[in-house]
Amino acid sequence: MRSLGILGQSVEEAGHPWNPDGQGIVDESSLEKWVEAALERHQKAIDRLLTLHGQRDIANTLRAYDDAIAELGAAGSQTALLDSVHPEKKIRDKAQVLTQKIAEAGTLLALNQGVYSALNAMDLTGADDGTQHYVERTLLQYRLAGVDKDEATRSRIKELQDKATLLSLTFGRNVQENVNRVQVGNVSDLEGLPEDFIKAHPPDEHGQITLTTDYPDYMPIMTFAKNAELRLRMFLAYNTRAYPANGAILLDLLKTRREIATILGFETWADLATADQMMASAANMKSFLSDLDRATKTGAEREYATVLEFVRKEKPTMVSIDADSRAYWYEQYRRVAYAFDSQSVRPYFPYRPVEKGVLHTAEKLFQVTFRPAKDADVWHESVSAWDVFDGPSSDSGEKIGRFYLDMHPREGKDKWFSAHPLIPGIAGKQVPEAALICNFPEPKEGNPGLMQYSDVVTFFHEFGHLMHAILGGQQKWAGVSGIATEGDFVEVPSQMLEEFFRDAQLLASFAKHYETGEPIPAELVEKMNRAGAFGRADWVRTQLFYTSYSLDTHYEDPEKLNLDILLQADYTKFLPYTWIDGNRMYASFTHLTGYSSNYYTYLFDKVIALDFFNQFNRSNLLEDPVALRYRKTVLEPGGTVPGKSIVQQFLGREQSIEAFTRWIGEEFEQPALASA
Repeated sequence: MRSLGILGQSVEEAGHPWNPDGQGIVDESSLEKWVEAALERHQKAIDRLLTLHGQRDIANTLRAYDDAIAELGAAGSQTALLDSVHPEKKIRDKAQVLTQKIAEAGTLLALNQGVYSALNAMDLTGADDGTQHYVERTLLQYRLAGVDKDEATRSRIKELQDKATLLSLTFGRNVQENVNRVQVGNVSDLEGLPEDFIKAHPPDEHGQITLTTDYPDYMPIMTFAKNAELRLRMFLAYNTRAYPANGAILLDLLKTRREIATILGFETWADLATADQMMASAANMKSFLSDLDRATKTGAEREYATVLEFVRKEKPTMVSIDADSRAYWYEQYRRVAYAFDSQSVRPYFPYRPVEKGVLHTAEKLFQVTFRPAKDADVWHESVSAWDVFDGPSSDSGEKIGRFYLDMHPREGKDKWFSAHPLIPGIAGKQVPEAALICNFPEPKEGNPGLMQYSDVVTFFHEFGHLMHAILGGQQKWAGVSGIATEGDFVEVPSQMLEEFFRDAQLLASFAKHYETGEPIPAELVEKMNRAGAFGRADWVRTQLFYTSYSLDTHYEDPEKLNLDILLQADYTKFLPYTWIDGNRMYASFTHLTGYSSNYYTYLFDKVIALDFFNQFNRSNLLEDPVALRYRKTVLEPGGTVPGKSIVQQFLGREQSIEAFTRWIGEEFEQPALASA
């Protein structure tokens, strides 16, 4: 099938914004022209909708509306991608300005009473369930945007929404471009770090070793560095990124969001942000968090007491564990209690075989085939592009999507890990495209880019999002294509796929020692799983801290809010580690701009994801017929089915917390070694 673009234009003709002229060249002018062309097509679709006379139906009204948002969605997503990843700052700067412009067009559309009236007047007789759900959800979102307000009020809402968008973009850019650095003057300061890490960080001509707050430096330091002073310096460097600039920006954003919520008749932003979610209200969110607080408090206290007792055998005078030492001492405890050193698995996880293994796992699980897209435009030489074909062979299967892998850190690039939808799939018109933006160790000559096992879990996680975007992107409507479910369902596919990492047979298929080629031993995987299970209650408590801070910042009166006092209060409520003065985590917590008050999604969806995974045959994960049912029931609907209905259809019942409770308690099912 030829990949047709929106409004009949081919994707090849429209091009991507990182290669708008087809010559592999982008500058500020060509990027702006690309966006202007997309906005012009968007506006033509709106004009077509508004000038229609006669009875409105799906064909003449919803199709025009969907064409408009398809243009807006593709333009906004691809331009935002350049803001996050393009290697040239001038292009990132221009992309940010244009992303703001596209967002403003989106706000105008959301407040357009003529469009709302047209959609509301449609005759839906004979419409399928997915189309009806699309229309109902769209009309709800219009009402939540304030479309029914008077002109002056809508004008004020637009002004505030535009301001919120700019503040969010600026907040993210500050984190993206402000990498902090820590210098050490002696190789001995890196004691405890893996040999390949030390080799990759040689002293400069002045004898100084420079470490950055990028993840490939930060995580090993916090996990393995024996030098407590170095861990503290790295902790403060990491948790003061974009400070103080982002403190003022965040407060301004919170005030702006509160005013929007008030205008729309909600007491807080959190009430507005949950109104169209599975959670339904901020009150339900608080109840959910209270339940998890009670369910994990005892287990987390037990974990902490166990590790502290272990630490005091080495340091008898220590009365508590500092926040910067949590990862280090848990690692040391696992080495003794479970005979597992997490460095022992790193040689089995060189980046390139891991990438190949994750792709192969997804191919078998979801019955698709990936092939390198050799002719694809990319925004950086390190980015790879892949075409997705339905079925076990690309020779006979239909092309159903394309994805890009941008997997290693570089100057100016977004420092987090995310899946980024780019083009919404529309059946018969265009295939979906998406990208993974990650920051894993990069393989170089003499350095295989060894990953920690937490890195591999993250890779599985993000690939779950990617498959949701591709397999869910085969809809007739762009507005429900791909990851278009409620916001608090989007983490289910990613967190479900994480659990596959624990399967020894699956890991042995690609996790091979980078020097000997030996597959990772099943006994080592078992030790890894047992050691990895220790600390789950603590993980939930950490998520409760992030979740509560996200909720509280959007629930309390921003005029009276002190970001630092609240941060320490929420931290000490959920976590036992000694608070470190100078922690300004909120300044780089980009989920506050993206998820806003709804960070609870990770915990809420973990419950569903574990319930889903519990349906699989653990002895033969990739050959289990449940995998195809999961693809058909959970991923392929995209946003055509409400999240609660997806859960009901896959499980045959409502979600249960039973699997989640067992998952948390697994660490206590088998006692640690007596030597601990």
